[in-house]
Amino acid sequence: MANWTRRPEWLKLSALEPTTLNSVTKLTRDLKLHTVCESARCPNRAKCFAEGTATFMILGNICTRNCTFCAVKCGKPQAPDPQEPDHIVQAVNRLGLRYIVITSVTRDDLPDGGSSQFAQTISAIHKYDPNIAVEVLIPDFQGSTSALQTVLDASPAVLNHNVETIPRLYSEVRPQAKYRRSLNLLKQVKLLDNSLVTKSGLMLGLGESWEEVIGVMADLREAGCDLLTIGQYLQPSLEHHKLVRYIRPEEFEEYQIVGKKLGFISIMSGPLVRSSFHAAEMYISAIRKSKQKPSSSCSTI
Repeated sequence: MANWTRRPEWLKLSALEPTTLNSVTKLTRDLKLHTVCESARCPNRAKCFAEGTATFMILGNICTRNCTFCAVKCGKPQAPDPQEPDHIVQAVNRLGLRYIVITSVTRDDLPDGGSSQFAQTISAIHKYDPNIAVEVLIPDFQGSTSALQTVLDASPAVLNHNVETIPRLYSEVRPQAKYRRSLNLLKQVKLLDNSLVTKSGLMLGLGESWEEVIGVMADLREAGCDLLTIGQYLQPSLEHHKLVRYIRPEEFEEYQIVGKKLGFISIMSGPLVRSSFHAAEMYISAIRKSKQKPSSSCSTI
């Protein structure tokens, strides 16, 4: 069993620079916004904050599910903030963002799972600047096709939904989620809009085998998933799911090679890779390989 407090050399993280951290924190507090960077304790937040980028988390910072890997708090969320989409636009303006990633906590308490808030946020950004590309990282909406369609109707550039881990570990790691439901969501996206870029993510170190990871990668390709991120699980606390092992960089590289052979348009695989890791670059890669021209805003990233 790995010691979660003693990280190997390749996982040494940069210290958060106080000025940068305070600047982004002040922005989000002023606008009553949340970032998954902070709520989920992303290891890349120092670098992203320094570059003026962040992944916004809408619908509050309290989740209705209790996934054992996640640092986001579980409990009873507040009602969605109707001003949140406009506040996101203000943050986009102040940070000068050209590619935005929007995610959320899971809101099983809402009839539409929060899909209308996703749609309103995308629409508000496009109204501010139609050339800004918006990637959404959505929950499973409990399998609701109408909720998914609501998001798709707002025209995101990328539809991301993470399967997170192998099916054998779902009962331990994602007790309120279903592996096949997540796969079906990605399949459904392609049935509703075959031109839309789809994406998913995996974290390793929870007790999965090489063969099981490859099996999930194959399932994702069968579901039409275009982009994939694979990263190292970092145990947030002793109360969270135990870290079984640290994956060496060479093994991540092997997964990347396999992913390319399976046909992913773009795959990022490494210890510090997360869902939004080089998100704009992955999107541009997908557009170029599909022989479509990326928007001018994205080509400058």
